[in-house]
Order: sequence, then structure tokens, then C-alpha cells
Amino acid sequence: MSAGSSTGTGTRLALPTAGGWREIELNEPRAWAAHPSPYTSRVAFAAAHVVADPHGDNVPGAPAAIDWDATLAFRRHLFGYGLGVAEAMDTAQRNMGLDWPAIQELVTRSAAQANDFGARIASGAGTDHLTVAPGVATLAQVQDAYLEQVAFVESTGSQVIVMASRHLAAAATGPEDYLAVYDRILSQVSEPVVLHWLGEAFDPQLAGYWGTRDVAAATATFLSLIETHAAKVDGVKVSLLDASHEIGLRRALPAGVRLYTGDDFNYPSLIRGDEQGHSDALLGAFAAIAPAASAALAALDDGDLARYDAELAPTLELSRHIFEAPTFYYKVGIAFTAWLTGAQSGFQMVGGLQSARSLPHLARIVELLNEARLLPDPSLAAHRFGLLAETLGASR
Repeated sequence: MSAGSSTGTGTRLALPTAGGWREIELNEPRAWAAHPSPYTSRVAFAAAHVVADPHGDNVPGAPAAIDWDATLAFRRHLFGYGLGVAEAMDTAQRNMGLDWPAIQELVTRSAAQANDFGARIASGAGTDHLTVAPGVATLAQVQDAYLEQVAFVESTGSQVIVMASRHLAAAATGPEDYLAVYDRILSQVSEPVVLHWLGEAFDPQLAGYWGTRDVAAATATFLSLIETHAAKVDGVKVSLLDASHEIGLRRALPAGVRLYTGDDFNYPSLIRGDEQGHSDALLGAFAAIAPAASAALAALDDGDLARYDAELAPTLELSRHIFEAPTFYYKVGIAFTAWLTGAQSGFQMVGGLQSARSLPHLARIVELLNEARLLPDPSLAAHRFGLLAETLGASR
């Protein structure tokens, strides 16, 4: 069968909507090919979520209780499709329930597993272990916090992703403060890092990062930092959801510095690229669509652009729905997808975040996963969604 063709299973599922109910027929699952080796044409990371321990006290404000077996198994699932793992990022609920002790254990365990599998891993280093709130921390405290987390990530053998910091956004008075802090970090790192520019849609507390709300001026500051430290920058992950801005930045980067797209609205065209270059990938969406992402990247390796387009086209509406505003709740869709597809046994999140999306929103995810043939066991998906709908009081 082609990437876009499917046949029905005969299983019908009623989905609640804002105005009533809609019935769909579930498609036959597609036999997606495994691809345990990395890709030759693009570097690709999936930003992975954490699986909550169903026996833990995962309520708002409580320390994160994690199901380590399921969390690590999900990373093996990603490795099996040739994807690296971007660990302890916002997808794993940084600043939204994942505390520093859990981050340390997560990165340590995940880096060890990646080493065992010969897979690529990069992990987030930030300032979120500071005990003082953003707006109270000094620049010196922010800098020291960054250096502590960077040293920890390096000690695990993982590549470092330097995350955007709420504390720095609150403490900095202008671009020069950002440059001073990042200059110290990049002067200290042992190996080239990924710099992450996370936009306001993903975290409103990061508005005005790089010292201004003027995106062009912020980009100039960002580029000046990269140009000064190009030997210490493997790449930049940009999560502004602005394809034209990403293309312009990509073309302006120094030779050898990658652009890892974080644009979950426009990734097919950005990764495909143009005559002047392409973006690599570091995407939360890839955790939800790993089999399709793998098939598309394999097509790129074969130089088959038509097949690449056909593999990713059915996933784009799904990704845009998962990441719809308020975008910072997209983690719910990632965890829900993992549960619906059998990658974890329960739909619960640290901090109780699973309540942040509505049942009709989740129902649309079911429909779009079905259209993309990303439900490996349609009967399981129908059973689980039916249980959820009944639990939440949705009955016909």
C-alpha cells in the first residue's frame, strides 16, 4: 500500500465533539518499517515526554513520580526508528512539573541507555533548580546555575542543549546581559552544544528573550553570539513557529552550525529544504509520529522527495492540532498519543497536567492518528478512548 492508502477494520468509534458526536471507522494499521540506524541526510531528534507513575502522588506542586520502566521503554521505541532523543526538554515538562531531582535521574538513566544502544542523545541544561523565583535571581546566580546544570549533563555523557531560562529573561536588562551569561557558558563547555531559543508561544515567561521583543533585533544578538562561539555551537533549535524567520536565520548561520527546526507547524517543508539548505530536526512532534517521521527520513536518504512528502503530509494536521494554542499544553497530546498507541499503560502526567486538554481536543487526535495510520492496534485505541470518554461522563 502507498503511504496515503488504507482500508477499514470495520471497527467504528464514536468521538465526542463540542456539538455532539461523530463516528469514524478505524483504519487497518500500517506495518511501519523499523530503522535503528541514524539517517545520513538529516540529524533528527525527538523530544520525549516522561511517563508518570500511576502509583505516585502526581498532583500539582508535588515532586515528580516517574514510571522509569515505561519512560525508558519509550526512548527505546524512538531509537528503533533511528531518532535521537532530546531529553529533559519542555516536552518532558520542564517548568511544568518535572523537578530537578527527577531531571537528574532522567538524564542519567536516558544517557546510559542511549550509550548502550549507540543512539544519539542531547539533554537540556537550564536554571530551573534555583530556589529563588524569576525576578529575584541575580545574573551571577543565573550564570552559576547554568554552569552547574551544564556540568551535570556533560558528566552523563550526553550532549548539552542550553535551554532558554526564565530566570535570565527576568534578570537581564538588555542584550548585553544575555551575551555575557552565554559567553561564559560557551567558554566553559567541553563539546559543541545546541542553543535553544524557545518562543513565547511555548512559554510566555520567555517573552523578549535576547533582550527585546523585536524579533529582528533579537536575531541579530543571537547571531552575534553564535558567530563569536561557532566552534562551540553544534546547532541552534528555534521554536518560534515562524517558517520564514527560520529560513532567514538558517541562511545566516556560520558554516557548520546546524538549524534544528522546532517548528511543529511547518516541519515538512523546513526539513525538506531548498536550494540553499535545509533544517535538521529536534521536535516534540516526532515523539508522536515517530514511524512516519522515520519513513520520511528514509525517503530523504534515498533521494525520493515525492515519497518524503507523501509520508509526512498526513501528519501535519495532527501536529498542528496537538500544538494548537495554548501551545504550552502540547505535552498532553504527546502523552495521550503514547497511551492510545500502547506505548504506556495509563494516561496520567506529572503535576496532573493530563487535565489541560479537553475531551473533544483528544478525540480529534484520535481521528487524525487514524487518518495517518498511526494506530498500531485500533481495537486497543477504541477501547482506551471509550474508557476515557465514559470516565469523563461523555455518553450518547
